[in-house]
Amino acid sequence: GLSFGDAHSIQYTRAAAKHLIERYYHQLTEGCGNESCSNSWCASSVGFNRMDNNAAAVKALELYKVNAKLCDPHPSKKGTASTYLESSAHSNSACGNRKLNHKDVHSVRDNFKDVNYLTEEKVYEILDICGEKEDYSPLIRVIGRVFSSAEGLVQSFRRSKPHTKEELKSLQGKDEDKDEDEKEAAACSATAMEEDSPASSSSSRLGEGSSGENDVQKLAPDEVSVDIEAVRRVYERLLSNEKIEAAFLNALVYLSPNVECDLTYHNVYSRDPNYLNLFVIVMENSNLHSPEYLEIALPQFCKAMSKLPLAAQAKLASLWSHYSAGQIRRMVETFQQLITYKVISNEFNSRNLVNDDDAVVAATKCLKIVYYANVLGGDLDVEHNEDEDEEPIPESSELTLQELLGEERRNKKGPRVDPVETELGIRTNDCRRPLIVFEEFVNEPLNEVLEMDKDYTFFKVETENKFSFMTCPFILNPVTKNLGLYYDNRIRMYSERRITVLYSLVQGQQLNPYLRLKVRRDHIIDDALVRLEMIAMENPADLKKQLYVEFEGEQGVDEGGVSKEFFQLVVEEIFNPDIGMFTYDERTKLFWFNSSSLENEGQYTLIGIVLGLAIYNNCILDVHFPMVVYRKLMGKKGTFRDLADANPVLYQSLKELLEYEGSVEEDMMITFQISQTDLFGNPLMYDLRENGDKIPVTNENRKEFVAQYAEYMLNKSVEKQFKAFRRGFHMVTNESPLKYLFRPEEIELLICGSRNLDFLALEETTEYDGGYNRDSRIIKEFWETLHSFGEEQKRFFLQFTTGTDRAPVGGLGKLKMIIAKNGPDTDRLPTSHTCFNVLLLPEYSSKEKLRERLLKAITYAKGFGML
Repeated sequence: GLSFGDAHSIQYTRAAAKHLIERYYHQLTEGCGNESCSNSWCASSVGFNRMDNNAAAVKALELYKVNAKLCDPHPSKKGTASTYLESSAHSNSACGNRKLNHKDVHSVRDNFKDVNYLTEEKVYEILDICGEKEDYSPLIRVIGRVFSSAEGLVQSFRRSKPHTKEELKSLQGKDEDKDEDEKEAAACSATAMEEDSPASSSSSRLGEGSSGENDVQKLAPDEVSVDIEAVRRVYERLLSNEKIEAAFLNALVYLSPNVECDLTYHNVYSRDPNYLNLFVIVMENSNLHSPEYLEIALPQFCKAMSKLPLAAQAKLASLWSHYSAGQIRRMVETFQQLITYKVISNEFNSRNLVNDDDAVVAATKCLKIVYYANVLGGDLDVEHNEDEDEEPIPESSELTLQELLGEERRNKKGPRVDPVETELGIRTNDCRRPLIVFEEFVNEPLNEVLEMDKDYTFFKVETENKFSFMTCPFILNPVTKNLGLYYDNRIRMYSERRITVLYSLVQGQQLNPYLRLKVRRDHIIDDALVRLEMIAMENPADLKKQLYVEFEGEQGVDEGGVSKEFFQLVVEEIFNPDIGMFTYDERTKLFWFNSSSLENEGQYTLIGIVLGLAIYNNCILDVHFPMVVYRKLMGKKGTFRDLADANPVLYQSLKELLEYEGSVEEDMMITFQISQTDLFGNPLMYDLRENGDKIPVTNENRKEFVAQYAEYMLNKSVEKQFKAFRRGFHMVTNESPLKYLFRPEEIELLICGSRNLDFLALEETTEYDGGYNRDSRIIKEFWETLHSFGEEQKRFFLQFTTGTDRAPVGGLGKLKMIIAKNGPDTDRLPTSHTCFNVLLLPEYSSKEKLRERLLKAITYAKGFGML
């Protein structure tokens, strides 16, 4: 939609435009006062159809756009048609010639001329008087005046703080510093002082006087001086009245541009922190997400809010973190609705970028404040951070070359951290359970129109005038973020390649633009380990090149298939329980580091590198770790809660210990010494505290016992193995925005793929070869059969055809499966090339036979029939 400034920006400044729209609005709602007016868009004209204020506000904008006729106010009507804001200066004859010639209403109107800010009591007082007269225009005027003025709103609905006698004495001097009751008295009784002093009538200009500074010291970081409960009660009473409701909408349209200007140019927040009250009050309006706000009021308000300085954003987040999940959700929906509305009503594409839409960008920035409120208000664990790697990961030796070529090293700043996080001193990963689920912050329509290559460029270059949605990763879904990561990887791989070419020119020797691995099938771990260790030591930057695998003695150009096979073989081997690097839990079907493993750390580093390479090369792995592994990779230690999926049996018994009603010491007889079994089944004793066997666990110290037990199981006992593993992972990912973009759950998704399996999407994208097509009889029968399988059989099928039972990020549609004809009817079972996602399917004579052979193949074929 048109913003005020669009069509007329050449002719008018914003203020003038606003003034005109106001005049149209008054003309539509009140008329010009001339009984014989002929302007059909004037309420005074004969046969004019009255409209409600909302309709009038919208119509006023339309009339403004087409430059429609404006009446001059009739002499009798001088004043009223002028704006809300000047109403305090009106002459008393304002209502002289109205049809409602009630003397009493006339006096009611005058009474509230001097109300420049509101309290809950004041609102109800005016409401009662209006109710008696059945004329709400005085209240509408007051709301219009106060809610369209930053000063007025900032002063309104203050919490009353009782003052000491001395304080009161020192405050007597300035009217604006009196406590609530005196303020009330001053505002209501039009004392001589009120009339004479211009300053008092504007209810104190911002930042003057000492009240501002005094308030600041008394407020805690998550406190504001506005009485939020009172504001909620006022809205509840007033929003049910349609006429009054429109006053809030119109006032917001006038208020926002001024606030934006105040924040952008006049630094108001640092002069008076109470300026924040205005945002708190407006956001309590539960109608903000109704359609009439979407066109003008809300986008403008979001723009103003997005200009808040960092400290103010953090303060809002802290305040809102005390709100209920329902209130947080309402705010999220308000901003999401605006974003969705803008996306749907515009044609965004690579020429018309969504990044350039002010309203979408502003709403996203506002959403970020609510996002952090949601994190802060959730279940937080700010402690328990993993130590950083002791030895720094070696820098690339090609540094000198880059300097030589005048390419200063990008990304020296280390991993990116959101400024709001720094200000609040928390990270998303500290939140174990947010107030509302993180998924509610994702905006799907936005994800569909986002041009990720462009967005990534803005993210990298960090220019002032281009906004990147990657700076608000919560709004992006994993597929979009994965694309961002993909561009990051490709650009890195590309720059590694470019440097390689330049290097060979300078040095006169050939370098390899790929990460080449030559391995023997039967010594895959040893060969990969030796080669990757060499690379990691000599030039870790090579790990960021595109992987290119060759199996010795085999022909095969690696177009991704061979490296996928390499990943599968390495994973299969390393997680083989006989090797003893990882232990497997039959019940949870998950692996965990073997604390008594005899393997050297290099093997663990290798699997870390492999996980990193898989992310880098966009390949999903069939690994099964509990979530705590990914939390640990992201820098958070395991705690008691993580045992729930890592070791449910232990979790259950520790939980029972914590909830036990009787005497723990007498009934359970446990000490701070625990026993573990080593590789060969021998028990090992471990003291959780010094001389643990002498310290009984009691009702008083059981919490500590549980915490230490979890600390031992998840961190201490596997420290050596995990550190080596994490080091390998970081060798590949240390410079990528991975940590910044993804939460641990999403990292797991990147590495292992998604558990949501949509076989219809798979059917849509499958290709056929060897004489089959989607209309072949057997292909139709094949899909009918597959769709009829149960959940577990479908997983078996995926494992059989692709080597893993999960879908890649973005779902099965991204798989590119191929079904190829493998001869005529036969008793042979179907076979597969898992590295290329190919199913070789003979043309069986009947659907029954197809079903029986397929089921047999996928159920028994673990390790057979694979080519």
